Amino acid sequence: MRKLTFTVPEAYDAAQLKGFLRHFCGVSARLLTDLKKEPLGITVNGVHATVRKVLQAGDQVQLALPADGACPEPVDLPLAPLYEDRDLLAVDKPAAMPVHPSPGHDRDSLANAAAAYFQKKDACCAFRPVYRLDRDTTGVLVLAKNTYAAARLAHGIEKVYLAVCEGILTGSGTENGPIERLPGHTIQRCVSENGIHAVTHWRALCCSKSHTLAAFRLETGRTHQIRVHMSNRGNPLAGDDLYGGSREYIGRQALHCAQATFQHPVTGERMCIIAPVPEDFCILLESCGLQVPQNYSNFI
Repeated sequence: MRKLTFTVPEAYDAAQLKGFLRHFCGVSARLLTDLKKEPLGITVNGVHATVRKVLQAGDQVQLALPADGACPEPVDLPLAPLYEDRDLLAVDKPAAMPVHPSPGHDRDSLANAAAAYFQKKDACCAFRPVYRLDRDTTGVLVLAKNTYAAARLAHGIEKVYLAVCEGILTGSGTENGPIERLPGHTIQRCVSENGIHAVTHWRALCCSKSHTLAAFRLETGRTHQIRVHMSNRGNPLAGDDLYGGSREYIGRQALHCAQATFQHPVTGERMCIIAPVPEDFCILLESCGLQVPQNYSNFI
């Protein structure tokens, strides 16, 4: 069982425990409800406490996080950890692996691989990806090991993507076309005035006569967002035949989540997780005469 301990600062002297947990500790309303049901789920100085308790500066508040119940089916698949501690697991997701089980991919998902990884460590963790990557998109994916970490990270991770686009791009730009499901399709998306707000920032890192390596940051997280926006402006991702890209040099969309930065949900430490560029992406870069610069993460 994961236990978290917080020291009450002077600013919360004489404050109620509920306010301290919600505002200082960042405990979600749902987790707070679950903690109330847990024996000794919330204690102050080692004694069970209700959320109406008035705190004093220096008090030690401890939370005993509820144990996870059902976990995904474990399947022994390759898994490449990039970072791990008691609250987080960051992995390097390969291509051709969906994040969640789905029809036709019932036992080959990242969820299955993570379950097997945790099982080998005698741990049972629910599968909590903080964000999602498409099946053929590679790179950093952060998993929360408990409900507290998941809630704290829900909107706090900034990612940098690398993609090879067809055509020549220079400078930087922002794509903000609303995105919706393409009428008559279950997977494909399109830019439409009836779609949902979506904002993609990009900067060209280098280009050849036919392709551009670009870095991306997202303000929103719509399905296929980078792929749809770049296709809409006439620069589809190499390999992305769903959105007009050619598979001449690579057999999937050339999209890689290269970096994830965030504040650790428990320690507050600034984290920066980097995933190396995969082999097929490197071969594509060489074929197109492109190279990843060292400072791509600071493009904005």
